[in-house]
Parts: sequence; C-alpha cells; structure tokens
Amino acid sequence: MSLLNQLFSRGVFGTRCKTCLNLAISRIKLLQNKRDLQLKQMRKEIAQFLQAGQEPIARIRVEHIIREQNTGAAYDILELFCEFVLARVPVIENQKECPQELREAIASIIFAAPRCSDVPDLLHVKNLFTTKYGKEFVSAASELRPDSGVNRTIIEKLSVHAPSGEAKLKVLREIAEEYNVAWDYSKTEAEFSKNHEDLLAGAKQVSGRAMASQNHSKSSSFTSAPSTMKHSQMPVHNKQAYEHLESRTPSNNKSYFNTHEIEPSPKNGDLHSDDAKRETRSQSGDVLEKARAAIAAADRASAAARAAAALVHTIGFGPSKLEGRSS
Repeated sequence: MSLLNQLFSRGVFGTRCKTCLNLAISRIKLLQNKRDLQLKQMRKEIAQFLQAGQEPIARIRVEHIIREQNTGAAYDILELFCEFVLARVPVIENQKECPQELREAIASIIFAAPRCSDVPDLLHVKNLFTTKYGKEFVSAASELRPDSGVNRTIIEKLSVHAPSGEAKLKVLREIAEEYNVAWDYSKTEAEFSKNHEDLLAGAKQVSGRAMASQNHSKSSSFTSAPSTMKHSQMPVHNKQAYEHLESRTPSNNKSYFNTHEIEPSPKNGDLHSDDAKRETRSQSGDVLEKARAAIAAADRASAAARAAAALVHTIGFGPSKLEGRSS
C-alpha cells in the first residue's frame, strides 16, 4: 500500500509541477512582451524630456526604466530555468534529494517566487518543492545561505537598491544617442557625482557642536551657581550633618563666602525661624507658670476664707450677739 502511495504521489507531483512550470513560462513571455512595449514608450518620453531641457524629470524617470530592465533580465533567466526544470521533472520524481545539476535552477525559482508577484505560478512551484525537499531546503534558498546555490545575477537584478549615478547616466546617454538628442550631460554628471553623505555628516557635525556648546554652558552654569542650590538640593537626612559641619567651619571659609557675595541660603533662614520658635515657646512657658502660681494663691486665699467662716459659726458669734455687744 505504501508503494502505491509513493507511486501515486510521484505522479501527482510530476503532473502538478509540469502544469505550474508551463503556466509560469507562458506568463513570463507575455509579461516580457508587455514590458518591452512599455520600455520603448518610456525611453521615448525621456528623450523628449532631455530635448525640452527638463533634465530633473528625466533623472527621476530613468530609475523606473533601470528597474524594469533589471526585472526583465531576471525574468529571462527564470524562463530558462523553468524550461530546464520542466525537462528534468522525471529525474526529480525518481530521486529523493535535489540533483546537483538542478540545484541552481530550483533554488533560483524558490528565491524569485515571492519577489515576482505578477507570476503567481512560481509560488505553486515553490510549494511543490517544499513538499518534495522539505522546509530546510526552501529556507536556505529564501535566506540566501552560503550553500543555497541561487544565481547571483537574479539576486542582483531583483534587489530593491536604488541604481547608482553612473548607471543612470549611462542609460540617459544611451537614450540620447538612440533618439539623436543633442544633450549636454555635464550638469547631470555633476549632479550625480555630488556626495550627499558629506552634507549629512556636516549637519551631524553642526548638531554635535551645538550639543557640545549646550552641555558646556550647562556645566558652567552649574559650577557658577551659588551654594543655595546645593543647600536646596541636599537630601533631608543629610541636613543635620551639614548644619553641624557649617557650625564647625573656620573663619577663613566665612571670609571666602563673603568675598563672593553669596546671599544667605534658605537653610540659614530656617535656623533663624527655629530660634524664634524656641524663644516664643520659652516665653509662653513662663506665662503659663505665672498663671498657674496665681491660680494656686487664689485657691489658698479662698480656702483660708472658708476656714475663717467655719470658725465663726462654730464659736457661736451670730449676728444677734454681735449686735448686743455693740449696744
């Protein structure tokens, strides 16, 4: 049963692979014909821009032409690889591992499949090779590992890097010669030869100098700041120790501070306020003690008056007796 499954899977793989490769080849041919017509039209427009003296527009449009030319060159190579793999499908079916002579073609198709969105058949071919050889083989080609075997020309043509100034100037000169345009390319050559990185570096240097000057001004302001800032920024748990050290500073330090005309810090104001609070507290304590002594004397006087009244009543000197004696 397993042998039948293997034979059936081989037949399915071969049929699907041939179908997808044939569709990819026919689609690539149609795209190449369409791209050739577009390139001719675009080259003609750039020639008109050069003849009209609109060089900045031509410099921008030429990048699209170079990109389309690179894509067309990569598609030509992919078409040859697809035809080569299509002719070797029976060999691929009978071998578990990828044949060495087909490694570059298969790896290049796998690498180009996600980068050629207008040829979706290549993605189906990639999925078939993933089932055939495993994910490790496909990831090695997609990530461009050293042993992947992807064609170097396809890697360069399908890259997303902007074309160099020399390449753009070369294409512009070819277009001018093709359409017999009398074009002086000295300005364009000078524009492409400009080193824009120097401008960026200069801006960075200027910004670096500005930052350095700001840091220097900040450091100088901190060094020339009065001692009040140091007092105010001091942690709370170190204030008592600092007060003790200030009380023990010699007279020469005081003279040094006087020569610099430093204003009294908020810490000294706190000391004066503490002394005033202590004085008010001592005065209020004296007043309370005096009031308490007066209240005690009044209590003693009232107690003596009560004792005298009680003594008079006990002896019997009533009001009538006092009046009789007086008569």
